[in-house]
Amino acid sequence: MGADPAPARLGVTEADGTVTITLRGGLDATSTGALWRPTVRAAAAAGGRPLVLDLAALSHCDTTGAALLLATEAAHGGPVAVHGAPTSVAALLARVRSAAMAGAPETGPATVAEPLARRPMPARLLAGAAEGLAFLGEALFALFGLPARRRMIRLGDLARFTDQAGVQGLPLALLLGGLLGLILAFQSAIPMRRFGADIFVADLVSIALLRELGPLVAAVILAGRTGSAEAAEIGTMKVNEELDALATMGLDPMTLLVLPRIAAAMIAMPVLVLALDLAGLAGMTVVMAAFGFPPALVLARVVAAVRPGDLLGGVFHGICFGALVAAIGCRAGLATGVGPRAVGLAATRAVVGGIVGTIVLDGLFAVFNYRLGL
Repeated sequence: MGADPAPARLGVTEADGTVTITLRGGLDATSTGALWRPTVRAAAAAGGRPLVLDLAALSHCDTTGAALLLATEAAHGGPVAVHGAPTSVAALLARVRSAAMAGAPETGPATVAEPLARRPMPARLLAGAAEGLAFLGEALFALFGLPARRRMIRLGDLARFTDQAGVQGLPLALLLGGLLGLILAFQSAIPMRRFGADIFVADLVSIALLRELGPLVAAVILAGRTGSAEAAEIGTMKVNEELDALATMGLDPMTLLVLPRIAAAMIAMPVLVLALDLAGLAGMTVVMAAFGFPPALVLARVVAAVRPGDLLGGVFHGICFGALVAAIGCRAGLATGVGPRAVGLAATRAVVGGIVGTIVLDGLFAVFNYRLGL
């Protein structure tokens, strides 16, 4: 092949404060390993003194040898002069150096390549807010463009998502609602009994369930079941490059995957909220019956205490919570990274983000209702 079969050799000399590293023979995958440590060690020992790489005696060099030359320059940390390099070796070294610089991440606290977890807390909050606003903008853009892309919305997928979010979560909502009504009734009866106002436990529990606890607990159920499932499903599609395939075929992932899931959550949440409310009232009625109050009297107190606006307001809160939980779950799936842990981390972010976002939104609703006197 025209290459010198002689093994590569290393020489180190020093004159007038300049260290010269001379490489002879061929630098390839078979000979570079033996020279790596002594060459890098000699470059590091040169310290702040000028360093010269004498490559005039090199017969040939491959990418492994070029990597050794770059490692030698990096170990020295100062200016390095390359003398006598053959044309082919100089061209290869330039290409490898350019590829290494292009692939190296930038430094600094605000670069894109830096892991988000290493950034300061304000930077993480700003990055999360920016990503959330970008996702909201894309979702609104897809919603406004839906008439032109209505063929991407498949009713079969919408029905399947609604079944997963609502019908399959109904048993859990009934169970938690009944237990919640029991617990609230028992805990409320303790202070009420001191004033002989046991019957008003029905008022307290019914108002708390219909206005706040019903939609809030239903949203937590939706985040734990549906939000994590959506993040895992979309995240797996991203890891498997299925989202790129959809974009290549001209299909918008936001319209095809995100909007149906948000719509399904908004459809399912009123059912979950009403089921949880009814189960909670039934659990409260059981406790009140154990205290000696007939169900007819408890029902009369519930009707007297609860207004239609309380029920409708709770259902409206549930619809908003459902849209928020589904959007957070889909966003977590679309933001899935690479690696074996990426899908699990996306599901975790969906659950935590859904629960925290629901509580924050519920707090905003509480302040808003208080200011309006609702």
